[in-house]
Amino acid sequence: MAELHTEGDQLVLHMHALEKAEGFHGDIRVPLSSVTAVRVVEDAWPELRGIRAPGTGVPSVVAVGTRRGGFGKDFAAVHGKGRAVVVELAGAEYGRLVVTCEDADAVASAIRVATGKA
Repeated sequence: MAELHTEGDQLVLHMHALEKAEGFHGDIRVPLSSVTAVRVVEDAWPELRGIRAPGTGVPSVVAVGTRRGGFGKDFAAVHGKGRAVVVELAGAEYGRLVVTCEDADAVASAIRVATGKA
């Protein structure tokens, strides 16, 4: 499963080999200064917007890849029906990262502390 963590002044979305293949993308790095908000949601699926292009998607099973629409681009690494962290970004390649996480509360809290938005 993909992991969100901080490294120095960056937020990193680390994906395992299968997710990199599913999403047609490598790990994503954004400056922590680009993070405008972090929230935990009970269900990631309603957070997905736009169309998947490129990436892999099976409704309610997997959505990994870039999502495009009039809003710009988001990146999703969503597996199953678990809780997720949604990271809102400004001035980055993506407008949002939507990632299912085993301990979404702890991940979101760590990002908030690193960005000074705790």
